[in-house]
Order: sequence, then structure tokens, then C-alpha cells
Amino acid sequence: MQQQHAWEFFRAGGVDQVVIRTGQDIAHIGELDQKLWVALACPTRGIEFDSDTLDLIDEDKDGRIRPPELIAACQWAVARVRDPQVLADGGDVLQLSSLERDSEQGALLHAEAERMLALSGQAGGAALSLAQVRERLASLAAMRFNGDGIVSPATAEGDKALAELIERIGKAYGTTAGADGVAGIARQQAEAFYADLRALRDWHAGADALGCGIAERDQALAAARAVDAVQAKVDDFFARTRLAAFDTRAQDPLNPSVEGYAALGREVLDSGAQAIAALPLAAVAADRALPLTQGVNPAWAGALQALREQAVQPVLGEDLQEITAAQWEQVKAALQPCRQWLAARPATPLDALSQQEVQALLDGGQEAALLDLIAQDESEKEHSLQAVALEKLIRLQRDLLALLNNFVSFSLFYRREGAAFQAGTLYLDARSCDLTVEVSDTAAHAALAGRAKTCLAYCELRREGKKKAIVAAFTAGDVDFLFVGRNGVFYDRAGNDWDATIVKLIENPTSIGQAFFLPYKKFLRMVEEQVAKRASAKEEGVTASLGTQAGQLVTVPGTAAASAATATAAAAPRKTDVGTVAALGVALGSISAVLVGIFGKFIDLGPWIPVALVGLIAAISGPSMMIAWLKLRQRSLGPILDASGWAINGRMRINLPLGRSLSQTAKVPVGARRTAGDPYAEGNGLRNTLVALAVVALLALMAWRLHWIDGLLPAGWQYGAAPAAVPAAPESAPAPAPAAAPAPAAAAQ
Repeated sequence: MQQQHAWEFFRAGGVDQVVIRTGQDIAHIGELDQKLWVALACPTRGIEFDSDTLDLIDEDKDGRIRPPELIAACQWAVARVRDPQVLADGGDVLQLSSLERDSEQGALLHAEAERMLALSGQAGGAALSLAQVRERLASLAAMRFNGDGIVSPATAEGDKALAELIERIGKAYGTTAGADGVAGIARQQAEAFYADLRALRDWHAGADALGCGIAERDQALAAARAVDAVQAKVDDFFARTRLAAFDTRAQDPLNPSVEGYAALGREVLDSGAQAIAALPLAAVAADRALPLTQGVNPAWAGALQALREQAVQPVLGEDLQEITAAQWEQVKAALQPCRQWLAARPATPLDALSQQEVQALLDGGQEAALLDLIAQDESEKEHSLQAVALEKLIRLQRDLLALLNNFVSFSLFYRREGAAFQAGTLYLDARSCDLTVEVSDTAAHAALAGRAKTCLAYCELRREGKKKAIVAAFTAGDVDFLFVGRNGVFYDRAGNDWDATIVKLIENPTSIGQAFFLPYKKFLRMVEEQVAKRASAKEEGVTASLGTQAGQLVTVPGTAAASAATATAAAAPRKTDVGTVAALGVALGSISAVLVGIFGKFIDLGPWIPVALVGLIAAISGPSMMIAWLKLRQRSLGPILDASGWAINGRMRINLPLGRSLSQTAKVPVGARRTAGDPYAEGNGLRNTLVALAVVALLALMAWRLHWIDGLLPAGWQYGAAPAAVPAAPESAPAPAPAAAPAPAAAAQ
């Protein structure tokens, strides 16, 4: 039982990713479950990778690399070296000792490598570089016979007739670009050309054996073509006449209706219009003959005239102005052999050739010369194929490991060594963005990339008259000052600088801290907008009023002055009546009472005041923070790359630490010092003093209401203390009793 390869994995982006670092890892890549691959397809253009290497791997030339093609490239390279570790070691210099020579392919490859070294003056050399192979391929392509199997007119070298033949075949059957970039033809086109010539020769020879009812062969063929041109319409006409003879009620429906002609009358017409050509050849009546000259459909008048002159008159021997159904059948029967022969004409790109031209090309004796020329070129094909194979092997030795670490795993990206999809670095808004991807269609890309839950800025790049577009992910720092139209600088992977301008922005949170302040920022922004809107409206009104008055003063000075005086008197502020003042006072009193009541209830919470403050802040910022937390958990690299033509197999999350490394904000270098303060800094002394006094007053009030400072205050100053009792007044002495009234004197005394 074969032992399975022991894989090593690391976890990044929420996905288990395989570690590929040895030749054995490369040799067994086909055994790795593709569900564990990070990507399942990548484009061959628009990424930072050698496109020539990708083109060699892309076997079907569809512009995309998929797992079967990548696995096949690994297996092909492993089969041509003694130890697959050389593929992991990299480099663009191939040691000849590393080539496998036990197989036929390996031996041919080694022999071609030695031949290249000998041709470059290094016979017996031990190593072959990619530059040497490319130089050999360039010189091979420039040779007359370069082994690509393609010959062009220039390959004929002085044989004008052969050069013209090659050009003629290329025009008829298409050309193929050779290794030297010059278009030419291959053996397939040459053989197809002569096969079609022979088929046309045999077809022409068959015409003499057919009796067409006309002595002259050319006239017979012309008659057959004239019949073929109108057969369907003539058969349609006679079928209509027979139907009208069968039932007279069918005659009117079989002819065009008045409404149909009315519809035609509303259009711009010409005699060859499609709508006219669809009408019958002539007016339909029971058993009517078909007129050939007068009263015919104008769209078919020319074809009917050709039928009369080229077929009817030669076959029937009469100069007829119309033909019956029986005569029409007689003409068709007489020309049927010719029509069958015409229908049997081979379908080739050589239809325009006459019989004499076909025979001349076959008798010219150039077929053998052309095929011999192609054979001489094909004799160098093996050397050309082996040279291309050497280039492929050296390129795979240099690039295969890097491609696997940008396809099967994204280890280069997570090690921050520059992934293939990273286009460069964008500097904008006091930060650098390393996660930048080249895009070809901004609108189409944004439709899918928006699902990445990442703040994305689409930028147009300009440099030396060239333009392209990228999308940059802002994954750290605030995004308050990001908007369409902001400019920055982009550095591509080659170090070239580009002017960058934001053309589209997809907003998403970059941190929970940013989301905490978002509601307050939105509120302040809304207040500022409302204030600015009202101030602008007021300013426009004042400006309009002043403009009107100025115009009046200029046009009619006396009248304008009087009008201005009247307007000034009318605009004089009216005295505020007592009722308005009372209403304002009641309103302000009610508002202040409500505020005092709320503040009192808040103070009455006592020790729960901090909890209430936290609850209030949570009620305001909590929803925003929750939404931000959910979006940050879903922040992913996958949709961004999928929109660029990749097929990402996992979610590839961008967590906060990774986001901070991808978007780095400006920081003063360690060890740096400021030489002076900002001479233009705004003074905040009075504002800070007032804020400090308000905070101290609030804290003192809270401490007093919560009995925190009762030990420092007299009993009478403490919150909730009963007021001091007022001494009772001393009780007054009882009032003396009133004296008794004197007794009345006796009347008798």
C-alpha cells in the first residue's frame, strides 16, 4: 500500500491552508483534496505574475488557470527532473545534471540543452539559463525554416509563383501566425486547397454527361440558375391559382388586402423592399397564367425577365409574355439535370474559380514544391518543440512554487510578501493601502465586491497617457474624509508612480471604535447641514432684496428713493405686544420645568447614575456598534477576488489585526521629536475653562445628592436634612375676668 504524503497546514483567514515548500509537496499536489485549495481558478492577466509562464500552463488558452492545468504542469515538470526539490529551490538557471535522462523525452530534452550550449559557444557547459533559451528561440524564429510548420510568401525566397500560391491559399483558407509572428499557412491548409481543386475538377467534368435541353452548356447553366432563383415564388403563385379555381371564395384572401396596402403606404418604399417581395408575383385568379413582363410584382420583375429570356424562350422556343402552369412544369423538367448538377457543386472557398483556372492550378506543378517547402520547415519541428519545453521547464522551476502559494494557499499574502493579486500600494488620506486589486470594469466589479463588507475605494490611475483602474480596501482608520474625487498616489509592484483619483466608494465600517462615534458624527453633520441650509436661504433672500432695491435706485432714482423709504418704514419692526411676551414666557417656563424634572429624576437615581449613563450611551451607539461588529465578522477577501475573475474556495476573512496591517495610518517615527509647537493652533483656554467648571459643578451636585460629602458639610447643608425648628412663642397669661356689672339702684331709694 502506497504511503500518503504528509501535509502540513497553517490557519489564516479562518481557513486551513496547506504549506507548500518542498519538492515532494509539488510532486504530490494532485493528491491534495481540492476542497482544501484556497483558489480554484485565476486569470492569466491582471495579476502580478509572469504572463508567459501562465500562458504555458494554460493549455486550452482560455485566459484562466484551473486545478487540472496546474496539476498537469506540476506532473510534467516533476517527470523531467531527477529530484523535484529543484522545482522548490527556484531560479532561472537549469543545471543539466538535474534533468532526467532515462526516458525518451528526458533524453531529447537533455540533448537539446547541450545543443543550445554548443550553439552559444559553451559546449560542455553544466547549466543553461532562461535568457539563453529565449535567445535561441528568437534566433530560431528568425530562420527560414524554424520548425513551426508554417510557411509564408517570404519562405518561398524568390519563387514568385509559389509565393503567390501561398498568399492565395491564405486568403481562401485563413492564415496562422508563425513563431516569427508572420502569418502563413500550414500543411492542413495546403492539402485542403488541392483537395477542393480536385473536387471542383471532377464536378465540372460531370456537366458534359448531363443533358439540359439546351445545346449550349453555358446557356443551359444560366437557364437553370434563372429557374432556381424564382422557383419557390412561381410554385407559390400557381398553387394560389389552383386554390382559387377550387373555391372562388378563396380568391380575395389569397390576394393582398386593402389594409395590407394601407400599411405599406405608411412606409418609405422601394421596389426591392422586403415587404413588397413577400407579396405574390401577380394578382391571383382562378387558373390564371403567370405574366412575365406586365402586371408583375416589382420586387421580382428582374428575376421574371431573366426567367423569360434565359429559360422560357430557349426551352419552349417561343417569345412568351406569360406561361401557364403546364409550361412551367415543362421548363422545370427540361432543366432538372442541370439543376441537379448545380446543386451538387462542392461547397468550397474556391467558388469563384472557373473550370479553366481550376485545371491550370492543378497542372501548374506547384503542389509538390509547396508540400516540400512545408516538409523542410517541419523537419526542424523537433528542435523547436524541445526548445519550447526547455523554456517551460526553466520557467516552472522559477515560478511554480510561487504560483502554488498564490493558488493552492495564500501563504505569500498572509506572510505579507506580496500576493499575485496585489497590484501595489495606494497612499491616500494619511494612510497606505496594500490590498489593491486591478479591475477592468468598475461597475461590474462593485456589484459583487460589495458583498465583501469592506470599505472599498475604486480609483482611476493615470501615468504618461495610460489609464487603468484599481480597487483599494481601507481596512483601518476612519473613513470620514473619504469621498469621490479625492486624489492620491499609487505605486505599482514595479515601483512606478501613478496619479490616483477615487471614482466610486463603497462605505463600510473599519472598526467598532469608529462605529461608536458614528451616530454623534451623523447628528452633528445633520445639524451643520440644517444650519448651513437656513443660513444660505436667508442670505439668498437678503441678496435678492438688496438687488431689487439697487435696481430700483438705478432705474428711477426719485421713485425708488420714495419706495425705499416706504419699504423701510413698512419693514420697521413692530412692537411686541404683551400677549406674545406672556406666551413666550409660558413656553420657556414649561421647557425649563421639563428639563429640571428630567435632571431631578436623573439625580434621584443615586448610585445608579453611572449605569444610566452607560445605558444612554449604549442606546445611542449600541446599534451602530452591533452592525459594525457583524460586518467586521463578515469582512472577506473572497468577493473582491471573485469579481476580478478568481474562483475563491474559502471565505478568507480579513480580521482586525490583518486589517491594521493592510491599511497603515500615519505615525511619527520612533525617536523623532517636535522642535516647536504649532504657531497657528487655536486657543482653547476659555472653552476648556468653562467645560472644566461645568464638569466640576456637575460632580459636586452629584456628590451632594448622593451624600458623598455629608461629613464635610454642616447638618443644615446636607441633602434631605430637615430645616431647623422655629422656637414656639411663650404662652400669654390668662386674661383677667371682666368685673361684674354694678347692681341697679333701687327705684325706691
